[in-house]
Amino acid sequence: MEQQLKEALLEKCREMEIPLVGVANVELWEKPRFHPWIPEEFHPQSIYPEARSAIVIGLPVTLPVLETSPSIYYRELYKTVNNLLDQYTYRLSNFLTEKGYPSIFIPRDGYGSIKVLLDNPVAFFSHRHAAFLAGLGNFGVNNTILTPGYGPRVRFGTILTTAELEPDNIIEKQLCNHCMRCVRMCPSNTLEEKDYPEGITDKKACASFSDELNKREISPCGICIKVCPIGEDRKTYGREDASMYEKKDKFKDYHRAWEHVRSYGGK
Repeated sequence: MEQQLKEALLEKCREMEIPLVGVANVELWEKPRFHPWIPEEFHPQSIYPEARSAIVIGLPVTLPVLETSPSIYYRELYKTVNNLLDQYTYRLSNFLTEKGYPSIFIPRDGYGSIKVLLDNPVAFFSHRHAAFLAGLGNFGVNNTILTPGYGPRVRFGTILTTAELEPDNIIEKQLCNHCMRCVRMCPSNTLEEKDYPEGITDKKACASFSDELNKREISPCGICIKVCPIGEDRKTYGREDASMYEKKDKFKDYHRAWEHVRSYGGK
């Protein structure tokens, strides 16, 4: 019965054109994978005590649009992906509930604004850790989940369900190649050349820079995920050479296009 339910769920995701889906048993949160691990109050059962499984979906962030960041173009893409994640996780939670397995969706962010993060840079649930435990990817130096298909260029949403679904395997092979391009190009000097979680040094610096961009109506930043060389999407779009973001003379046409987009639509 559980296998049939998971197959029905995956078919529903295919119908909705959701490219990334993974499942984790909620008990995985109780077994620390690295230090520091997620405090108990952020575990799925602390949010929905009846939860038995976490379903994580991922939607890609289109690389050629992201490359214009920070820009109004990327801002609109970010908003679009977020809205779709909320809609899809809501619909999937209802799909499972109607089949007799009460379920809830977790909003993609879980905080009111960047200014809230300046005071307390934590949301009530981590989709990134859920994606890791659901076998969709693993952490890079830039504090994001890297996936084989899209590198860190993915936004995640989560459904907590009472159904005990077959979990997916965690990806054990480290995807980050430690090129440190995200460290070098971070405009707020948030990162250090260390593995996650030690690599993230100043969450408030990142939030402060996003707040400044938000005042100009061109947030979020997105630079650390656009310069990452990991992901099959780089091949799809002919962007295998990730040095293109640093070498303006060699990639003049690209930089000219990005500067054109950045010159309009924001403050």
